[in-house]
Amino acid sequence: MKIINPHTGQLIQEVAEDTAQTLAEKYALLQKGQSTWQALGLPHRISVITRYLHLLEETLEAGALLLTQEVGKPLQQARNEINGARTRIQWMLEHVQKALEEEVMSETSAMTELIRYEPLGVVANISAWNYPYLVGTNVIIPALLAGNAVLNKPSEFATLSGIHIGQLLKRAGVPEDAFQLACGAGEVGKLLIDLPLDGYFFTGSYATGHAIYKRVAEKMVPCQCELGGKDPLYVADDVEDINAVAAATADGAFYNSGQSCCAVERIYVHEKIYDTYIQAFAEEVKSWKMGDPMQEGVYIGALTRPAQVDLLTDQVNDALQKGAALLTGGKSIEGPGNHFQPTVLINATHDMRLMKEESFGPIIGIMKVSHDEEAIRLMNDTSYGLTASVYSSSRSRAEQLLGKMNTGTGYWNCCDRVSAALPWSGRGHSGFGSSLSVVGLRSFTRPKAYHLKK
Repeated sequence: MKIINPHTGQLIQEVAEDTAQTLAEKYALLQKGQSTWQALGLPHRISVITRYLHLLEETLEAGALLLTQEVGKPLQQARNEINGARTRIQWMLEHVQKALEEEVMSETSAMTELIRYEPLGVVANISAWNYPYLVGTNVIIPALLAGNAVLNKPSEFATLSGIHIGQLLKRAGVPEDAFQLACGAGEVGKLLIDLPLDGYFFTGSYATGHAIYKRVAEKMVPCQCELGGKDPLYVADDVEDINAVAAATADGAFYNSGQSCCAVERIYVHEKIYDTYIQAFAEEVKSWKMGDPMQEGVYIGALTRPAQVDLLTDQVNDALQKGAALLTGGKSIEGPGNHFQPTVLINATHDMRLMKEESFGPIIGIMKVSHDEEAIRLMNDTSYGLTASVYSSSRSRAEQLLGKMNTGTGYWNCCDRVSAALPWSGRGHSGFGSSLSVVGLRSFTRPKAYHLKK
Protein backbone atom coordinates (compact mmCIF):
# COMPACT_ATOMS: atom_id res chain seq x y z
CA MET A 1 0.00 0.00 0.00
CA LYS A 2 1.47 3.34 -1.08
CA ILE A 3 1.30 6.25 1.39
CA ILE A 4 1.14 9.51 -0.59
CA ASN A 5 1.79 13.03 0.72
CA PRO A 6 -1.41 14.93 -0.19
CA HIS A 7 0.45 18.24 -0.48
CA THR A 8 3.27 17.14 -2.77
CA GLY A 9 1.72 14.07 -4.36
CA GLN A 10 4.94 12.19 -3.62
CA LEU A 11 5.36 8.74 -2.13
CA ILE A 12 6.19 8.73 1.59
CA GLN A 13 6.41 5.04 2.26
CA GLU A 14 5.02 1.65 1.30
CA VAL A 15 3.31 -0.49 3.95
CA ALA A 16 2.46 -4.17 3.77
CA GLU A 17 -1.28 -4.82 3.85
CA ASP A 18 -2.82 -7.48 6.03
CA THR A 19 -4.39 -10.59 4.55
CA ALA A 20 -7.12 -12.89 5.74
CA GLN A 21 -4.44 -15.15 7.19
CA THR A 22 -2.53 -12.45 9.08
CA LEU A 23 -5.77 -11.00 10.45
CA ALA A 24 -6.88 -14.43 11.66
CA GLU A 25 -3.53 -14.86 13.40
CA LYS A 26 -3.82 -11.46 15.08
CA TYR A 27 -7.35 -12.21 16.18
CA ALA A 28 -6.29 -15.55 17.68
CA LEU A 29 -3.50 -13.80 19.59
CA LEU A 30 -5.92 -11.20 20.96
CA GLN A 31 -8.54 -13.78 21.84
CA LYS A 32 -5.98 -15.70 23.86
CA GLY A 33 -4.59 -12.62 25.61
CA GLN A 34 -7.75 -10.64 26.39
CA SER A 35 -8.59 -12.46 29.62
CA THR A 36 -5.03 -11.92 30.90
CA TRP A 37 -5.23 -8.20 30.13
CA GLN A 38 -8.58 -8.06 31.92
CA ALA A 39 -7.21 -9.95 34.92
CA LEU A 40 -4.41 -7.43 35.42
CA GLY A 41 -7.05 -5.10 36.85
CA LEU A 42 -8.11 -1.54 36.23
CA PRO A 43 -5.35 0.11 38.34
CA HIS A 44 -2.69 -1.59 36.21
CA ARG A 45 -4.43 -0.60 32.97
CA ILE A 46 -4.70 2.99 34.20
CA SER A 47 -0.95 3.05 34.87
CA VAL A 48 -0.22 1.77 31.35
CA ILE A 49 -2.45 4.35 29.66
CA THR A 50 -0.90 7.05 31.87
CA ARG A 51 2.51 6.12 30.43
CA TYR A 52 1.02 6.32 26.94
CA LEU A 53 -0.26 9.80 27.78
CA HIS A 54 3.26 10.90 28.72
CA LEU A 55 4.71 9.36 25.56
CA LEU A 56 2.30 11.39 23.43
CA GLU A 57 3.74 14.52 25.01
CA GLU A 58 7.35 13.38 24.60
CA THR A 59 6.86 12.57 20.92
CA LEU A 60 4.59 15.50 20.10
CA GLU A 61 6.71 17.07 17.36
CA ALA A 62 7.52 13.77 15.66
CA GLY A 63 3.87 12.71 15.76
CA ALA A 64 2.64 16.05 14.44
CA LEU A 65 5.18 16.04 11.61
CA LEU A 66 4.14 12.56 10.52
CA LEU A 67 0.45 13.50 10.74
CA THR A 68 0.94 16.60 8.58
CA GLN A 69 2.92 14.71 5.94
CA GLU A 70 0.31 11.97 5.77
CA VAL A 71 -3.04 13.80 5.91
CA GLY A 72 -2.06 17.33 4.86
CA LYS A 73 -3.34 19.32 7.84
CA PRO A 74 -1.28 22.36 8.91
CA LEU A 75 1.47 21.53 11.39
CA GLN A 76 -0.02 23.58 14.23
CA GLN A 77 -3.39 21.90 13.75
CA ALA A 78 -1.60 18.53 13.92
CA ARG A 79 -0.07 19.58 17.24
CA ASN A 80 -3.50 20.72 18.40
CA GLU A 81 -4.97 17.33 17.56
CA ILE A 82 -2.41 15.37 19.57
CA ASN A 83 -2.75 17.74 22.51
CA GLY A 84 -6.53 17.43 22.26
CA ALA A 85 -6.17 13.65 22.44
CA ARG A 86 -4.03 14.04 25.55
CA THR A 87 -6.75 16.15 27.17
CA ARG A 88 -9.38 13.51 26.42
CA ILE A 89 -7.22 10.71 27.76
CA GLN A 90 -6.59 12.64 30.97
CA TRP A 91 -10.34 13.02 31.49
CA MET A 92 -10.87 9.31 30.89
CA LEU A 93 -8.17 8.39 33.38
CA GLU A 94 -9.75 10.62 36.01
CA HIS A 95 -13.27 9.19 35.53
CA VAL A 96 -12.93 5.58 34.43
CA GLN A 97 -12.76 4.17 37.95
CA LYS A 98 -16.13 5.60 38.91
CA ALA A 99 -17.69 4.78 35.54
CA LEU A 100 -16.76 1.09 35.62
CA GLU A 101 -16.94 0.21 39.31
CA GLU A 102 -19.79 -2.00 40.44
CA GLU A 103 -23.00 -0.25 41.45
CA VAL A 104 -25.09 -1.45 44.35
CA MET A 105 -28.65 -0.59 43.36
CA SER A 106 -30.38 -1.84 46.49
CA GLU A 107 -29.44 -3.71 49.63
CA THR A 108 -31.71 -5.22 52.25
CA SER A 109 -31.26 -7.82 54.94
CA ALA A 110 -32.38 -10.46 52.44
CA MET A 111 -31.07 -9.34 49.02
CA THR A 112 -28.33 -7.30 47.37
CA GLU A 113 -28.87 -6.09 43.80
CA LEU A 114 -25.86 -4.80 41.92
CA ILE A 115 -24.42 -4.17 38.45
CA ARG A 116 -20.96 -5.10 37.27
CA TYR A 117 -19.47 -3.92 33.98
CA GLU A 118 -17.61 -6.60 32.04
CA PRO A 119 -15.53 -6.02 28.89
CA LEU A 120 -16.98 -7.01 25.53
CA GLY A 121 -13.93 -9.12 24.67
CA VAL A 122 -11.99 -8.58 21.43
CA VAL A 123 -13.22 -5.48 19.57
CA ALA A 124 -12.39 -3.84 16.26
CA ASN A 125 -11.85 -0.13 15.80
CA ILE A 126 -12.22 0.86 12.15
CA SER A 127 -11.01 4.42 12.36
CA ALA A 128 -11.09 7.65 10.36
CA TRP A 129 -8.32 9.60 8.66
CA ASN A 130 -9.31 13.18 9.44
CA TYR A 131 -8.44 13.01 13.17
CA PRO A 132 -6.58 9.72 13.70
CA TYR A 133 -5.44 10.64 17.21
CA LEU A 134 -8.75 12.03 18.45
CA VAL A 135 -10.96 9.44 16.78
CA GLY A 136 -8.60 6.69 17.83
CA THR A 137 -8.63 7.92 21.42
CA ASN A 138 -12.43 7.79 21.52
CA VAL A 139 -12.34 4.01 21.03
CA ILE A 140 -8.91 2.56 21.75
CA ILE A 141 -8.39 4.09 25.18
CA PRO A 142 -11.75 3.32 26.83
CA ALA A 143 -11.77 -0.13 25.22
CA LEU A 144 -8.38 -0.97 26.71
CA LEU A 145 -9.23 0.57 30.07
CA ALA A 146 -12.37 -1.58 30.24
CA GLY A 147 -10.29 -4.72 29.75
CA ASN A 148 -10.91 -5.39 26.05
CA ALA A 149 -8.33 -6.46 23.50
CA VAL A 150 -8.32 -4.19 20.45
CA LEU A 151 -7.76 -4.88 16.76
CA ASN A 152 -7.25 -1.39 15.38
CA LYS A 153 -7.57 -0.56 11.68
CA PRO A 154 -6.48 3.00 10.90
CA SER A 155 -7.69 4.52 7.68
CA GLU A 156 -5.48 3.84 4.67
CA PHE A 157 -5.01 7.63 4.54
CA ALA A 158 -3.64 7.74 8.11
CA THR A 159 -1.82 4.43 8.37
CA LEU A 160 1.54 5.84 9.50
CA SER A 161 -0.12 7.73 12.35
CA GLY A 162 -1.93 4.53 13.29
CA ILE A 163 1.36 2.66 13.37
CA HIS A 164 2.89 5.40 15.53
CA ILE A 165 -0.02 5.19 17.98
CA GLY A 166 0.43 1.42 18.18
CA GLN A 167 4.15 1.74 18.83
CA LEU A 168 3.56 4.17 21.69
CA LEU A 169 0.93 1.91 23.24
CA LYS A 170 3.38 -1.02 23.18
CA ARG A 171 6.14 1.14 24.71
CA ALA A 172 3.69 2.14 27.42
CA GLY A 173 3.12 -1.49 28.34
CA VAL A 174 0.09 -2.66 26.36
CA PRO A 175 0.86 -6.33 25.58
CA GLU A 176 1.07 -7.69 22.04
CA ASP A 177 -1.90 -9.91 22.82
CA ALA A 178 -4.06 -6.95 23.90
CA PHE A 179 -3.51 -4.62 20.93
CA GLN A 180 -2.87 -5.35 17.27
CA LEU A 181 -2.90 -3.25 14.11
CA ALA A 182 -4.71 -4.10 10.88
CA CYS A 183 -3.19 -2.27 7.91
CA GLY A 184 -4.90 -1.82 4.58
CA ALA A 185 -7.71 -0.23 2.63
CA GLY A 186 -11.37 -1.16 2.30
CA GLU A 187 -10.78 -4.83 1.54
CA VAL A 188 -9.01 -5.26 4.86
CA GLY A 189 -11.95 -3.63 6.59
CA LYS A 190 -14.25 -6.15 4.96
CA LEU A 191 -12.04 -9.00 6.18
CA LEU A 192 -12.35 -7.67 9.73
CA ILE A 193 -16.11 -8.02 9.53
CA ASP A 194 -15.67 -11.72 8.78
CA LEU A 195 -13.83 -12.31 12.07
CA PRO A 196 -15.89 -13.44 15.10
CA LEU A 197 -15.22 -10.26 17.05
CA ASP A 198 -17.20 -9.17 20.10
CA GLY A 199 -17.81 -5.60 18.98
CA TYR A 200 -17.27 -3.24 16.06
CA PHE A 201 -16.67 0.50 16.32
CA PHE A 202 -16.58 2.45 13.07
CA THR A 203 -15.99 6.12 12.30
CA GLY A 204 -16.46 7.32 8.74
CA SER A 205 -19.03 7.87 6.01
CA TYR A 206 -22.69 6.94 6.10
CA ALA A 207 -22.34 4.62 3.10
CA THR A 208 -19.55 2.59 4.67
CA GLY A 209 -21.17 2.59 8.11
CA HIS A 210 -24.45 1.35 6.63
CA ALA A 211 -22.65 -1.48 4.86
CA ILE A 212 -20.78 -2.49 8.03
CA TYR A 213 -23.93 -2.39 10.15
CA LYS A 214 -25.79 -4.68 7.74
CA ARG A 215 -22.99 -7.23 7.75
CA VAL A 216 -22.50 -7.18 11.52
CA ALA A 217 -26.22 -7.43 12.31
CA GLU A 218 -26.34 -11.22 11.97
CA LYS A 219 -23.57 -11.59 14.55
CA MET A 220 -25.74 -10.06 17.30
CA VAL A 221 -22.81 -8.12 18.78
CA PRO A 222 -22.49 -4.37 19.42
CA CYS A 223 -21.83 -2.26 16.34
CA GLN A 224 -21.39 1.46 16.93
CA CYS A 225 -21.25 3.85 13.98
CA GLU A 226 -20.05 7.45 14.19
CA LEU A 227 -20.86 8.81 10.74
CA GLY A 228 -20.94 12.09 8.88
CA GLY A 229 -22.96 15.25 9.20
CA LYS A 230 -24.41 18.21 7.36
CA ASP A 231 -24.12 20.41 10.42
CA PRO A 232 -26.23 23.60 10.34
CA LEU A 233 -25.62 26.92 12.07
CA TYR A 234 -28.06 29.79 12.60
CA VAL A 235 -27.01 33.38 13.28
CA ALA A 236 -29.93 35.21 14.89
CA ASP A 237 -30.59 38.92 14.50
CA ASP A 238 -29.70 39.75 18.12
CA VAL A 239 -25.98 38.84 18.07
CA GLU A 240 -23.97 41.65 19.62
CA ASP A 241 -20.67 41.50 17.71
CA ILE A 242 -21.25 40.42 14.13
CA ASN A 243 -17.56 40.58 13.18
CA ALA A 244 -16.59 38.28 16.05
CA VAL A 245 -19.40 35.86 15.22
CA ALA A 246 -18.36 35.82 11.56
CA ALA A 247 -14.75 35.00 12.49
CA ALA A 248 -15.76 32.26 14.93
CA THR A 249 -18.22 30.62 12.57
CA ALA A 250 -15.78 30.79 9.66
CA ASP A 251 -13.28 28.89 11.79
CA GLY A 252 -16.02 26.39 12.61
CA ALA A 253 -16.58 25.78 8.92
CA PHE A 254 -12.99 25.72 7.65
CA TYR A 255 -10.78 24.36 10.43
CA ASN A 256 -8.88 21.29 9.19
CA SER A 257 -9.96 22.41 5.71
CA GLY A 258 -13.54 21.58 6.67
CA GLN A 259 -12.67 17.89 6.98
CA SER A 260 -14.51 17.30 10.25
CA CYS A 261 -17.75 15.44 10.84
CA CYS A 262 -18.89 18.30 13.08
CA ALA A 263 -17.60 21.13 10.88
CA VAL A 264 -20.24 23.73 10.04
CA GLU A 265 -21.51 22.77 6.57
CA ARG A 266 -24.36 25.25 6.03
CA ILE A 267 -25.16 28.62 7.57
CA TYR A 268 -28.50 30.42 7.93
CA VAL A 269 -28.43 34.13 8.76
CA HIS A 270 -31.29 36.38 9.78
CA GLU A 271 -32.09 38.87 7.02
CA LYS A 272 -31.59 41.88 9.33
CA ILE A 273 -27.86 41.19 9.64
CA TYR A 274 -27.24 39.10 6.52
CA ASP A 275 -25.32 41.67 4.45
CA THR A 276 -23.07 42.72 7.32
CA TYR A 277 -22.39 39.12 8.30
CA ILE A 278 -21.44 37.80 4.85
CA GLN A 279 -19.08 40.74 4.29
CA ALA A 280 -17.30 40.09 7.60
CA PHE A 281 -17.29 36.34 6.93
CA ALA A 282 -15.69 36.74 3.49
CA GLU A 283 -13.05 39.13 4.83
CA GLU A 284 -12.09 36.60 7.51
CA VAL A 285 -11.76 33.77 4.98
CA LYS A 286 -9.69 35.92 2.60
CA SER A 287 -7.24 36.72 5.41
CA TRP A 288 -6.12 33.10 5.81
CA LYS A 289 -2.83 31.76 4.52
CA MET A 290 -3.08 28.73 2.26
CA GLY A 291 -0.31 26.45 1.05
CA ASP A 292 2.37 24.13 2.37
CA PRO A 293 1.03 22.66 5.64
CA MET A 294 4.60 22.34 6.92
CA GLN A 295 4.96 26.13 7.01
CA GLU A 296 4.02 27.90 10.22
CA GLY A 297 1.04 30.20 9.83
CA VAL A 298 -0.69 28.21 7.09
CA TYR A 299 -4.37 27.75 7.97
CA ILE A 300 -5.66 25.86 4.90
CA GLY A 301 -3.53 22.87 3.94
CA ALA A 302 -4.08 20.02 1.53
CA LEU A 303 -7.17 17.86 1.22
CA THR A 304 -6.36 14.33 2.29
CA ARG A 305 -8.19 12.52 -0.52
CA PRO A 306 -7.78 13.40 -4.22
CA ALA A 307 -11.41 12.55 -5.03
CA GLN A 308 -12.68 15.33 -2.78
CA VAL A 309 -11.39 17.98 -5.16
CA ASP A 310 -13.79 16.82 -7.89
CA LEU A 311 -16.70 16.56 -5.45
CA LEU A 312 -16.21 20.16 -4.29
CA THR A 313 -15.85 21.39 -7.86
CA ASP A 314 -19.15 19.74 -8.76
CA GLN A 315 -20.89 21.30 -5.75
CA VAL A 316 -19.64 24.77 -6.69
CA ASN A 317 -20.74 24.42 -10.32
CA ASP A 318 -24.15 23.11 -9.28
CA ALA A 319 -24.67 26.01 -6.85
CA LEU A 320 -23.64 28.66 -9.40
CA GLN A 321 -25.93 27.20 -12.04
CA LYS A 322 -28.84 27.40 -9.59
CA GLY A 323 -28.34 31.04 -8.60
CA ALA A 324 -25.67 31.17 -5.89
CA ALA A 325 -23.07 33.94 -5.89
CA LEU A 326 -19.39 33.32 -5.23
CA LEU A 327 -17.78 35.60 -2.66
CA THR A 328 -14.37 33.96 -2.67
CA GLY A 329 -12.58 30.83 -3.83
CA GLY A 330 -14.40 28.25 -5.90
CA LYS A 331 -11.54 26.46 -7.63
CA SER A 332 -8.90 23.81 -7.15
CA ILE A 333 -5.25 24.84 -7.20
CA GLU A 334 -3.15 23.72 -10.14
CA GLY A 335 -0.01 21.74 -9.45
CA PRO A 336 0.84 18.70 -7.36
CA GLY A 337 -1.25 17.62 -4.42
CA ASN A 338 -4.91 18.05 -3.47
CA HIS A 339 -5.66 21.73 -2.93
CA PHE A 340 -8.93 23.65 -3.06
CA GLN A 341 -9.48 27.32 -2.37
CA PRO A 342 -11.54 28.20 0.72
CA THR A 343 -14.91 28.89 -0.89
CA VAL A 344 -17.88 30.98 0.24
CA LEU A 345 -21.17 30.86 -1.68
CA ILE A 346 -24.11 33.09 -0.77
CA ASN A 347 -27.77 33.20 -1.81
CA ALA A 348 -27.80 29.44 -1.34
CA THR A 349 -30.99 27.37 -1.43
CA HIS A 350 -31.91 23.80 -0.64
CA ASP A 351 -32.15 23.05 -4.35
CA MET A 352 -28.35 23.04 -4.33
CA ARG A 353 -26.24 19.97 -3.55
CA LEU A 354 -24.04 22.24 -1.45
CA MET A 355 -26.79 22.56 1.15
CA LYS A 356 -27.94 18.94 1.14
CA GLU A 357 -24.95 16.66 0.55
CA GLU A 358 -21.95 16.34 2.84
CA SER A 359 -19.06 18.46 1.51
CA PHE A 360 -16.17 17.59 3.85
CA GLY A 361 -13.97 20.33 2.49
CA PRO A 362 -13.21 24.08 2.63
CA ILE A 363 -16.56 25.22 1.26
CA ILE A 364 -19.66 26.77 2.78
CA GLY A 365 -23.10 27.85 1.60
CA ILE A 366 -24.87 30.75 3.34
CA MET A 367 -28.63 31.31 3.15
CA LYS A 368 -30.79 34.24 4.24
CA VAL A 369 -33.83 33.54 6.50
CA SER A 370 -36.57 35.86 7.74
CA HIS A 371 -37.34 34.34 11.15
CA ASP A 372 -36.45 31.60 13.64
CA GLU A 373 -39.11 29.18 12.45
CA GLU A 374 -37.75 29.26 8.90
CA ALA A 375 -34.25 28.64 10.20
CA ILE A 376 -35.34 25.61 12.22
CA ARG A 377 -37.28 24.16 9.31
CA LEU A 378 -34.27 24.42 7.03
CA MET A 379 -31.79 23.20 9.64
CA ASN A 380 -33.89 20.07 10.15
CA ASP A 381 -34.19 19.49 6.41
CA THR A 382 -31.54 16.78 6.32
CA SER A 383 -31.05 13.06 6.77
CA TYR A 384 -28.13 13.76 9.12
CA GLY A 385 -28.32 14.61 12.80
CA LEU A 386 -24.92 15.21 14.37
CA THR A 387 -24.66 18.83 15.58
CA ALA A 388 -26.50 22.14 15.29
CA SER A 389 -25.44 25.62 16.40
CA VAL A 390 -27.27 28.82 17.29
CA TYR A 391 -25.61 32.19 17.78
CA SER A 392 -27.74 34.60 19.77
CA SER A 393 -27.42 36.95 22.73
CA SER A 394 -30.26 35.05 24.43
CA ARG A 395 -29.56 31.65 25.97
CA SER A 396 -33.26 30.90 26.40
CA ARG A 397 -33.94 31.65 22.73
CA ALA A 398 -31.03 29.46 21.67
CA GLU A 399 -32.00 26.56 23.91
CA GLN A 400 -35.57 26.70 22.66
CA LEU A 401 -34.33 26.47 19.08
CA LEU A 402 -31.79 23.74 19.82
CA GLY A 403 -34.48 21.75 21.59
CA LYS A 404 -36.27 21.46 18.26
CA MET A 405 -33.22 20.09 16.48
CA ASN A 406 -32.96 16.35 15.85
CA THR A 407 -29.23 16.16 16.60
CA GLY A 408 -26.99 14.50 19.14
CA THR A 409 -25.29 17.79 20.08
CA GLY A 410 -26.43 21.40 20.35
CA TYR A 411 -24.16 24.46 20.55
CA TRP A 412 -24.96 27.96 21.79
CA ASN A 413 -22.49 30.65 20.69
CA CYS A 414 -19.93 28.01 19.75
CA CYS A 415 -19.55 25.25 17.16
CA ASP A 416 -17.28 22.46 15.93
CA ARG A 417 -16.14 21.39 19.38
CA VAL A 418 -16.06 18.13 21.31
CA SER A 419 -15.73 17.60 25.06
CA ALA A 420 -14.58 14.40 26.73
CA ALA A 421 -17.16 15.02 29.47
CA LEU A 422 -20.14 14.94 27.08
CA PRO A 423 -21.43 12.04 24.97
CA TRP A 424 -20.67 12.18 21.27
CA SER A 425 -23.51 10.66 19.30
CA GLY A 426 -25.50 11.09 16.14
CA ARG A 427 -29.01 10.55 14.83
CA GLY A 428 -30.27 9.46 11.45
CA HIS A 429 -27.48 9.11 8.90
CA SER A 430 -25.01 10.47 11.45
CA GLY A 431 -25.06 7.11 13.18
CA PHE A 432 -25.83 5.77 16.63
CA GLY A 433 -24.17 4.85 19.88
CA SER A 434 -22.06 7.12 22.05
CA SER A 435 -18.39 7.68 22.65
CA LEU A 436 -16.84 9.96 25.29
CA SER A 437 -18.30 10.82 28.70
CA VAL A 438 -19.35 8.18 31.20
CA VAL A 439 -21.78 6.90 28.58
CA GLY A 440 -18.91 6.33 26.17
CA LEU A 441 -16.71 4.63 28.75
CA ARG A 442 -19.47 2.11 29.33
CA SER A 443 -20.00 1.53 25.59
CA PHE A 444 -17.15 -0.97 25.72
CA THR A 445 -18.71 -3.07 28.47
CA ARG A 446 -21.60 -5.46 29.01
CA PRO A 447 -23.56 -4.82 32.21
CA LYS A 448 -24.27 -7.91 34.27
CA ALA A 449 -27.02 -7.90 36.88
CA TYR A 450 -26.44 -9.73 40.17
CA HIS A 451 -29.29 -10.82 42.48
CA LEU A 452 -27.51 -11.94 45.65
CA LYS A 453 -29.79 -13.52 48.21
CA LYS A 454 -28.42 -13.61 51.72
